[in-house]
Amino acid sequence: MSDHERKLGTCPPGETPYSAYIQTEALHSLQNLVSDSPAEPAFIVNVQVSELYWALITKELQTAQRKLREDNIAETNRVFHRIVNHMVALNANWRSLSWLTPSELMPILRGLQSTHGKDSALQGWSFRHMVFLMGIKQRHQLDYFASQPKRMAQLSAALEEPSIYDDVLAALARSGAAVPQSQIARDYAEPYVADSNVAAVWHQIYIKNDPADHWRAMAELLADIAVEFTNWKYLHLMATRRTFGGRPAYHGEDAIGWLLPTMEEIPFPEVWAARGMVD
Repeated sequence: MSDHERKLGTCPPGETPYSAYIQTEALHSLQNLVSDSPAEPAFIVNVQVSELYWALITKELQTAQRKLREDNIAETNRVFHRIVNHMVALNANWRSLSWLTPSELMPILRGLQSTHGKDSALQGWSFRHMVFLMGIKQRHQLDYFASQPKRMAQLSAALEEPSIYDDVLAALARSGAAVPQSQIARDYAEPYVADSNVAAVWHQIYIKNDPADHWRAMAELLADIAVEFTNWKYLHLMATRRTFGGRPAYHGEDAIGWLLPTMEEIPFPEVWAARGMVD
């Protein structure tokens, strides 16, 4: 649609306002199948929907960071509510593949390799950006994007910049909470290391038990986000067990063996530690 057509509120020939806005012609041309597996249409749509949700959640996390830097805690919590709902919808997406069997999946993977080359789920830049924003920083993950300079630059920046939790702690400190400076002025590219003093800050928020406290509401929302993020990883793990098993994946490593340790990557650690300190 040209700028002139937009100003006039008209659509290009052969389209409706709906199709022009949603770009349905382009959207429904993006499922290029690589096998004869009857499961492939569902498989590719599932993955594409996941990609859209990861990008959406990333945008929402960036919005939440801007609100935190303005010390607008109530509005940050509204964004966090949206993120939780996006994650619930994303996790429900796994149901559309719950019936998938190894004999239906393997032809897709063989077709993918013969058509596009050896695949790795580690090459999903939208997922990696979301994970970096949630504070799970691993520099070696950048290695998978050497062939995508634009995405390498994007992810390198996300690695070096504060995560959402870094911004939460900075906002807490500005509010007067006793967050150690070492937890704020740190190398953001390094994995976050939990601190007992930060856990004590969250503990104080919890023991006030004030439902009107925006910080207490935030703690609950951070826990919700962490739960839904971990739920997605668990559903991924079980889908892999069910359809792929322990065969080599991820550049030769056992798929199950690679995924299992990621279950321990739970963001916002002191929120969880504080919950165990409440009498």
